[in-house]
Amino acid sequence: MAFSDSAAKQLDAITGEAELHARDRALVAISVDPEAGELLPGDSSGPRLRQYVDDVERVRLVYWVTALKTVVVVASIEV
Repeated sequence: MAFSDSAAKQLDAITGEAELHARDRALVAISVDPEAGELLPGDSSGPRLRQYVDDVERVRLVYWVTALKTVVVVASIEV
């Protein structure tokens, strides 16, 4: 799993125990099943972004999956 610069900054800003748990749960979910999220509308000129939403933990991740199945979290990490 890799993180864009903006996603890494968002992750570093999370310090509360509940927020860390929520973030970790969402990251594990997409690392186990990279296709767990839904495809976001877009064209084929760039990577196909996906969105994973955990309504229980109130987390939303926007990411894409490389050809080698590496998950790249790009932004919009919300807790």
